[in-house]
Amino acid sequence: MTNWTVTATDAARSPLNREYNAEMISRYWGRPTNDAEIDAYERDEQDHDVPVFLVVSRDGNDVGCLGMRFLDNGVGELTRMFVRTPFRGQGAASALLVAMEAEAIKRGITSLRLDTRKDLVEARSLYAKHGFVEIAPYNAAEYSDHWFEKRLTSAHPVAMS
Repeated sequence: MTNWTVTATDAARSPLNREYNAEMISRYWGRPTNDAEIDAYERDEQDHDVPVFLVVSRDGNDVGCLGMRFLDNGVGELTRMFVRTPFRGQGAASALLVAMEAEAIKRGITSLRLDTRKDLVEARSLYAKHGFVEIAPYNAAEYSDHWFEKRLTSAHPVAMS
């Protein structure tokens, strides 16, 4: 089992944010992106309200991230889930989800929600593996096709591999 370290940081300072944006643009359009397109997205459309931002690392190298914002009624919304390609399939995303669930519980969050796209098949599989169930749309996110929720308990989250 790989040892991952998960720490909180400022989303705006993490280079993982830009890598996430580049991948989301490229996958959505089915073509490579460029700096001008990423800059425009970050200026015009990027979420700027991500008060909880976790980074997962191994051997001092940051390899992935996950953010959470707060909605009404004890709901946290997950956003910006990303793991660098060479580290995928090794448990980094699971480590992020488990750590974020613990952080959410600590902050009094009673359920987590997220939206994702149909082309992000791996993400949908990961969320289902971690107990998220598909729900009706809870927002009008322009690029979303699927919405998920997980009810939290105060018991410690269990790591899933």
